[in-house]
Amino acid sequence: MVFAVAASAALCAQGAASSAHAAAPKAAVQGELSSNLRTAIANAVGETDKPIENRFEARRRAREAAEDAVAVLRSEGYYANAVEADVTETEPAQPVVKVTPGERFTLQDPKVEWIAPEPAPGVQLAGEAVMGLANGQAGRAADVLGAEGRIVAAVQKRGYADVVSAERQVIVDHADHSVRPTFRIVSGELVRLDGIELVTPGRTNPDWLRRLAPWKSGDPYDPDDVGELERRLLDTGVYDSVTVALAGKEKATADGLRPVIVSIADRKRRTIELGASYSTSEGAGADARWTRYNVLGRADTLSYYGRASTVDSRLGADLTLPHWRRAQQTLKGQAGLYRVRTDAYDETGVGVRADVERRFGKTSHVTLGGSLDYSETQELQAVTLSSLGRKLVTASVLGAMALDRSDDPLDPKRGWRVEARLEPTLIAGADTLPYLKAQSQGSIYFPFDEKGRTVVAARVKLGSIIGGLIPEVPASRRFYSGGGGSVRGYAYQAIGPRLSDNTPEGGLSLFEGSLELRQKIGKRWGVVAFVDAGSVGSDQIPSGKDLSVGAGIGVRYDLGFGPIRADIAIPLEKRQGDAPFQIYLSIGQSF
Repeated sequence: MVFAVAASAALCAQGAASSAHAAAPKAAVQGELSSNLRTAIANAVGETDKPIENRFEARRRAREAAEDAVAVLRSEGYYANAVEADVTETEPAQPVVKVTPGERFTLQDPKVEWIAPEPAPGVQLAGEAVMGLANGQAGRAADVLGAEGRIVAAVQKRGYADVVSAERQVIVDHADHSVRPTFRIVSGELVRLDGIELVTPGRTNPDWLRRLAPWKSGDPYDPDDVGELERRLLDTGVYDSVTVALAGKEKATADGLRPVIVSIADRKRRTIELGASYSTSEGAGADARWTRYNVLGRADTLSYYGRASTVDSRLGADLTLPHWRRAQQTLKGQAGLYRVRTDAYDETGVGVRADVERRFGKTSHVTLGGSLDYSETQELQAVTLSSLGRKLVTASVLGAMALDRSDDPLDPKRGWRVEARLEPTLIAGADTLPYLKAQSQGSIYFPFDEKGRTVVAARVKLGSIIGGLIPEVPASRRFYSGGGGSVRGYAYQAIGPRLSDNTPEGGLSLFEGSLELRQKIGKRWGVVAFVDAGSVGSDQIPSGKDLSVGAGIGVRYDLGFGPIRADIAIPLEKRQGDAPFQIYLSIGQSF
């Protein structure tokens, strides 16, 4: 007991000592100030955890704090301020800063002085237009500096790559409490661009790289064009680093054109990726991919891949050619063997396909393509439940678009997305069937606060097969629903019509909807509550009848580039064969 009391006393004494040395303001700020101005001055003065040992130390801190206060006041336009450094009469003495801000000075007659050689009159007008300073506006230093930066940027964008700001002239007039800034801009000569100069050896064909330039020889310099070239190279994914910069004046051609210097570092020639997966509904799986980069010298990617799993096994190769025939356009080709084993059907086949994708921004695109497959399928007939085998040749044309106006591809907090996909298809076998498969999906994100810590997200997906009936359209081409990217709480293919032996039949139409409430907790963690619903119908038009609803909760952990998610969901419309719950793990939000 004595030991416990002594230990408690020691801990209390230690806590008291820690409390005595806790961080505190270096000086108290006194005076009639607005809350914003008081906060700005207090932040500039700062805090310290060192105790004051004597009055000399207190006066030194007060003087330093007064200097910080004056700097803040002047930056906010209070040039007629009165600031007094003082100390209290207490023991120990405490530093005090007494602040009288005075009248706030305002901007008057801001102007630009162009130093020879002057830029073109239109460029001068553009620079003055973005200045953004008005008579009577508070004479804040940050606004003056920002205006100067905008002027320089506007001039540079119009071809004057070497523009700089000379020493600005700012007259502070105490007679009328005004601030009169004059920006002195040295534009230099108009710069016109030549081609691209690749200065690093490597596997990239210089002729191919030069065709990526978003300008023509002789065009005026635009920093956005230089930045766009860098983005085009980085988007290929075959370089470890890319540097793009305008050459100096000394590298100008006889015609006065200046090249753009490109330096690139190739990533390793090849990579090997191995993966494994397990799902209670889809079984075990293993993946392997061998990828070669820049084999053709035009930032291409060639991959050989294999996957073995209970449900979906594949072996094949794909080739990606970025910036094919024009910038921001990618040609993708693929050929492979596949075997699919599901509750609804079995399919073994070989297929080839090619797509051309035209990008608009980072995440929006339009795709045109086609595919040709030969496959052998096994499915059950609806009435007799006897096995039906088909040998099919399937030719499809693809037209797709994706428009993304959300703020993040993996963790959206605001904005919206729209996707649409049309696949005219011709199936030849014992019979010939042409049909159109159409799908569309939209999602929207509403933040409840500026930082998006609380978000409501909603998704709707529709699908339709037009031109065929259930017996005619092979089971492998029908719609199914259920699973992590569909309706959580149900296994893959668990939603929709079933045969008399409980085998999923699939359908000609699809409806899915999701509603999520996402809440961030702390810096890394988050929680989610969600409801998903879906239906698969035998009619060609989605009706939403016979909805299957799943609900659940999940956790998110932010990895920096996006969240990893873990969800658990239960089926609210449980049928024979449905598990009591499903668990999902993946990267990124569910939609």
